[in-house]
Amino acid sequence: MKPMNRFLNKFESTAFGNRYMNDSRFRVIFSATMSFAINILYALYNGLLGVLGHSWWFAAFGVYYMLLSIMRLFAVLYERRVNERKNEAFVMKFSGVLLVLLSVVLASTVYMAANSDKAQQYHEIIMITIAAYTFTKLTLAIINAVKVKKTKSPILVTIRNISCADAAASIVSLQRSMFASFEGTSETDIFIMNICTGTAAFLFVLIMGISMIKANKHKS
Repeated sequence: MKPMNRFLNKFESTAFGNRYMNDSRFRVIFSATMSFAINILYALYNGLLGVLGHSWWFAAFGVYYMLLSIMRLFAVLYERRVNERKNEAFVMKFSGVLLVLLSVVLASTVYMAANSDKAQQYHEIIMITIAAYTFTKLTLAIINAVKVKKTKSPILVTIRNISCADAAASIVSLQRSMFASFEGTSETDIFIMNICTGTAAFLFVLIMGISMIKANKHKS
């Protein structure tokens, strides 16, 4: 523990480290900024799979992830430019509207895929990698949700909800790919599970979007 304590003390002695360790708002913004670059790559990866595999499922999810990444970047950049509650409320409302629209896109994609598009199979190692990334994303989203729970900042709530919407879609995509890659489940059960998980994700994103819009009205 001593080497770790020395590292933390040295890290906290720097200007960046001190702010990172003691400013929860800065930590959330910094985390969102770092996540943006990774999510952009993941969005491009899904888009590439969609083009090469002629799968509009991956193409649609690539667009979905890209829009969420742009929304996250917009929130971060806006937070750095201004720090006024009224302007933050505008970002929250705008992002809420987009989440409502994206929830409809997500529901439509899940429904059409369940009836027509065949899921792509992956090697076991690739599936483990995708699963690890998805659950890491989910864990970080939960951690950020806990950190932001007590804050009244519209910007931080917006970033938290975007991360949760990102994780929800990733779980839907992961489940669908796992059923296609691992045998042992009937087509009927796969259909039911994909529809149920997709519906849950749709409602989750939709409710978050509506709550952001309503929260903004209460602040107006």
